[in-house]
Amino acid sequence: MARLNVNPTRMELKKLKARLSTAVRGHKLLKDKSDEMVRRFTVILREAKSLREEVEKELSEVLRAFSIARSVTPSFEAETAFAMPSVAVTAECKTESVMGVDVPKVTLSSEKRADGLPYAYSEITGEADYSVQKASDLLPKMVALAQTEKTVRMLAEEIERNKRRVNALEYVMIPQLEETIKYIKDKLDENERAAVVRLMKVKSKA
Repeated sequence: MARLNVNPTRMELKKLKARLSTAVRGHKLLKDKSDEMVRRFTVILREAKSLREEVEKELSEVLRAFSIARSVTPSFEAETAFAMPSVAVTAECKTESVMGVDVPKVTLSSEKRADGLPYAYSEITGEADYSVQKASDLLPKMVALAQTEKTVRMLAEEIERNKRRVNALEYVMIPQLEETIKYIKDKLDENERAAVVRLMKVKSKA
């Protein structure tokens, strides 16, 4: 491991020992943070997987319900009815901190039309009512899934960045500091021995 290019003095030795102590402490903190982030990431990943399976299953049911509704309703009437919203949905987007990472937090609020469904009951079949209701119930879960999967991606990126910092400290900075400290100590010991030898020679000539 290449050492740092510094003067082998006691002042530099003191500075490097302080840097090494800080680096070791920082490495431990980053390692602990990384381990906890991986644990939280695993939990959220399981939630995302479970939620995706649930959403995909319900989405399949919704599409099947719409398909049935379209098959028993004239095409023009179905397209007109389904194109008109019965509920106004507002999404409030904020952020929350997960292990120091700002992840999205989406809150949905809905307001139903005063006149209920956007079509007359005599025009559209019960299958259409069912499919519209199923789609309405599924929307919050789809938003929650998008929010959870975005959180997973952001945590994965932060874990990777944190891992690079940990590795840089563990395999580059700390070994460099240790090697440089050893080099300075050896140099100082060598200088001290040389000084003792010179002093002994001076005394012997006196």
